[in-house]
Amino acid sequence: MLKSLSRGLWTYRGLVFIVLTPLLLLPLPVVVGTKEAECAFVLLWMASYWVTEVIPLSMTAMLPAVLFPMFGIMKSSHVAGTYFKDFHFLLIGVMCLATSIEKWGLHRRIALKLVSMVGVKPAWLMLGFMSGCAFISMWVQNVSAVTMVIPIMEAVIQQILKARKEDYTGEENPNLELDGICLHFMSFVVEPHPTSSSQKCREKENTQQSISFQTSLFTFRIYPDCNCINFGKWLLLCLPIAVIMLLLTWIWLYWLFIGSDFSFLWRCKGEQTERERAARKVIEEEYKSLGPMSSQEILTGVVFVLMVLLWLTRSPGFVPGWASLFSNDSGYITDATVALLLGLLFFFIPAYGPSKQYEAMISWKEFHAVMPWTVALLVGGGFALAEGAKESGLSLWVAELLTPLGELPVLATITVACIMVTTVTEVASNAATTTIFLPILSPLAEAIHVNPLFVLIPTTLCTSFSFLLPSSNPPNAVVFAYGHFSIMDMVKAGLGVNVFGVLTVMLAVATWGVPLFSLDTYPDWAPVLPSLNSTQP
Repeated sequence: MLKSLSRGLWTYRGLVFIVLTPLLLLPLPVVVGTKEAECAFVLLWMASYWVTEVIPLSMTAMLPAVLFPMFGIMKSSHVAGTYFKDFHFLLIGVMCLATSIEKWGLHRRIALKLVSMVGVKPAWLMLGFMSGCAFISMWVQNVSAVTMVIPIMEAVIQQILKARKEDYTGEENPNLELDGICLHFMSFVVEPHPTSSSQKCREKENTQQSISFQTSLFTFRIYPDCNCINFGKWLLLCLPIAVIMLLLTWIWLYWLFIGSDFSFLWRCKGEQTERERAARKVIEEEYKSLGPMSSQEILTGVVFVLMVLLWLTRSPGFVPGWASLFSNDSGYITDATVALLLGLLFFFIPAYGPSKQYEAMISWKEFHAVMPWTVALLVGGGFALAEGAKESGLSLWVAELLTPLGELPVLATITVACIMVTTVTEVASNAATTTIFLPILSPLAEAIHVNPLFVLIPTTLCTSFSFLLPSSNPPNAVVFAYGHFSIMDMVKAGLGVNVFGVLTVMLAVATWGVPLFSLDTYPDWAPVLPSLNSTQP
């Protein structure tokens, strides 16, 4: 009897958790009964579902639309208005570009070119795959980048193994040098960043995209007068972070899985071995198989470059941007306007010449398959949650509660927050972690009288550092599914990458991030809480 009951409870453990969570939190609205407690009830309920993913993330994001009107925190029409913002137009435009990049294979050409440029020695081949995958993942989904790079990597390794069998004599190399190469070390090339399993990974990956965009738009939602974040400044902050992390990760993985001999950095190239020639042959053949660059790839590349240039020059800050030509107030035109305008072009620009039947560069079906609808709803739920926390007074209550943290050095407070976020994101999706923490960290910054961006930017970046487990993010799961290494291998590699990531982000916000976003001053667009302690960074 007890055994069958326990078996039944285990079978329906998800449903049990779904039911018990609100029941255990019920004392907040029933016993305490304040608006702050009612909002905290909704926040904790959503956080529990988001972390465990017992129901789809996007459906959890719908809870404020039901509960806030019931508790009298916000009107239903007011809640509904928070779900669709400028962020969604930006996301749609960028996904149109990503759809075209994937459809016409531009990302594959870029990756192969980058790999062929760096060389075929173990370390340089590793750096080539890492650089290619890192660059591609800036513009398309991480899972797409990984699943595109891995087959190329496997083909290279198989050719090297074949050449080794035909030519190699001597002892096995336990440090995984090229003459004793295996998939073990190459599998980690794509870690930092067939079938139903693949589809599930893609769906989960959709919930982890566009975190950088979410940061800026979420900031605008909480602080509508903040206009200091744009594509240009974000690029200046994050591009050095990406480069530093890429190099540190490369060195770390080389030392961990290949060896401690770094003399190759200053050693002359010399003659290539049979295995190196085999690797180069595979890469060259893969690139040749793509044929000449098609007109569709060229057009996609032109739109891609144009979008980046328009983002950079819209409102650079030190000089008037092109947006000032349309209105004296540069806030009328945003990065979302640019992305949506150029993204829509893909739906009516002909993919082929007049000799063929008219077909647009991308179709709605192709766009729909790539568009992360879950992110759109999830971010909307985050906007609603933040607005509800403000309307109910929960934000002010949290700010007062966190006031003692003002006695700590600001960098120490931010470091603790970054470590917390990095830990949580290992078991929760990046987007869910961001959505949970940002409404809490905003009042923390106000409580200690620190520029909110000083806290929000580094912690948001740290939500991407989920490298420890196969389940931490979909790219990890895809690579782990190939079965070339153990969970402990991933944990050892990911732990070092996490540490490098947090340190690099802290270095960035404490140095070039300060003048870039004026982090050393409390901005006039953030509320002043005179009753709380004041601590300047």
